[in-house]
Amino acid sequence: MILSTLPTTSLLMQKPSFLILIIALFIFLSAVIFLLLPYVGADSRMSGNDPTALAAVEIRNYEGLDLSSVNDFRENAIRGPRYVDITRYRLTVTGLVEEDTILNYDQILDKYPHYSKVVTLYCVEGWDATILWEGVLVRDIINDAGADPRANTVIFRADDGYTTSLPLDYIMENDILMAYRMNNVTLPSERGYPFQLVAEDKWGYKWIKWIETIELSDDPSYRGYWEQRGYSDSADISESFYNR
Repeated sequence: MILSTLPTTSLLMQKPSFLILIIALFIFLSAVIFLLLPYVGADSRMSGNDPTALAAVEIRNYEGLDLSSVNDFRENAIRGPRYVDITRYRLTVTGLVEEDTILNYDQILDKYPHYSKVVTLYCVEGWDATILWEGVLVRDIINDAGADPRANTVIFRADDGYTTSLPLDYIMENDILMAYRMNNVTLPSERGYPFQLVAEDKWGYKWIKWIETIELSDDPSYRGYWEQRGYSDSADISESFYNR
């Protein structure tokens, strides 16, 4: 009898310690799961629900320089603001080029490098606006189409029928932007959406809005809308804008 009861007595003596160990292990694992649960939940929420993009906020100061507002411009388009359907928009590069090029809005933004710079627009009406412009270089678009050696003039045409021109050398030798954004916000329709030319050091009538055609020509005598009405073709801000 004594020999048969020894194992039972030994298990009974060990059971309290065994139960305590199991309980302690359960408490430990519960604590670990409790601490990790918030992180697992956060990962699940991030993977299953991407953040919603909010509208960009206009900046009014850049590297210590005060900027004008996008609302500081006066409306002076020849036919009023244009509201371009971006799904139908196409930019055509034609004329004296190796190959005519037609690009939609997304293709332009995806294909060419983006640049930004602060440039002041001076209007012949007597006001000015200093803006941080962001866009693509016109010369990149022209290089892609391939300029014919005979070309010396770049003619720009807008959605409303407005036209102007600039020397090809001016476009190729300077960082002339075709802007899609100003002060960190997409161009409003009133400001030329989808693209406005940033013709630095030129009077405002060279800053054509709603650009839809870039044509290379060998005719330096071409005159745009205001140039036909007596405005200077060179449009240098250091000189009078009106030919007398």
